[in-house]
Amino acid sequence: MKDCIIIGTGVAGISAALTLKALKIDFEWLGSPQLSYKIRVAENVKNYAGLPSVSGSDMHGAFLRQIEGEGLTITDKRVNGVYPVDGGYSVMCGGDAYEAKTVIVATGIEAVKPVAGEREFLGRGVSYCAVCDGFLYKDKTIAVAVESAEEAHEVQLLAQYARTVYLFCLKKKFEVRGDNIKIMDGRLDEITGDMRVRAVVSGGEEIPVDGVFMLKSAVAADNLVHGLKTEGGHVVVDRSGATNLAGVFAAGDITGRPYQYAKAAGEGNVCAYSVNAYLNSIKVGN
Repeated sequence: MKDCIIIGTGVAGISAALTLKALKIDFEWLGSPQLSYKIRVAENVKNYAGLPSVSGSDMHGAFLRQIEGEGLTITDKRVNGVYPVDGGYSVMCGGDAYEAKTVIVATGIEAVKPVAGEREFLGRGVSYCAVCDGFLYKDKTIAVAVESAEEAHEVQLLAQYARTVYLFCLKKKFEVRGDNIKIMDGRLDEITGDMRVRAVVSGGEEIPVDGVFMLKSAVAADNLVHGLKTEGGHVVVDRSGATNLAGVFAAGDITGRPYQYAKAAGEGNVCAYSVNAYLNSIKVGN
């Protein structure tokens, strides 16, 4: 079991990783090795200390060079659930599980609002993980909502199982090849059902489905970490970055406004020191 797992490769996650390494804490870092998409596409950042009026592309390059220079490794995994286990937490990534005594959640915020019914039917026909649950829908009809073309390979994976895939693009429309993939023109407005998902609604039309996959770059924190306290879509933390769950800390946009890189970097740093203090406290307790 690791001492800590960082979830997310935005500025908060980067800052936390650099500080954990400096503190000689054994950790796993989960997320995209290409870092946060928001960093890459930022037009101009003017308030990040030491990098005056820098483009997102240049900042992205600077972060990558620093990560490589420090010998840090990012495990390319999408997290779909965090659950308590004896002595810490299990972080589920598809069929893989990573365990640690503490967790730093730095996943950012959802770029698109939840669809009506999404949270209500989570675990009852709504899934965030194609690898985990795709096989459950062999020869069935599913709806898949995707945020960007980066999820295209997961859509194709689901199409290998399902009989029919209704594909909804949450942002810009893009093509995904597959004889059983139907790219929808309308928006995914609602997910409906009874004890389980039975249909999705688009433009007033009800489309019967057996399940819905929501493939997004960021998942609502309280859906990702069960029992996590949130207010207004943000994780509730104290000044140390601690959440209501012992050993779980949060940093960056996920903790609320302002959505600034400078804030995220500071909170990532603070969370790393808080993890160190927490680990020392449980050593004393034992």
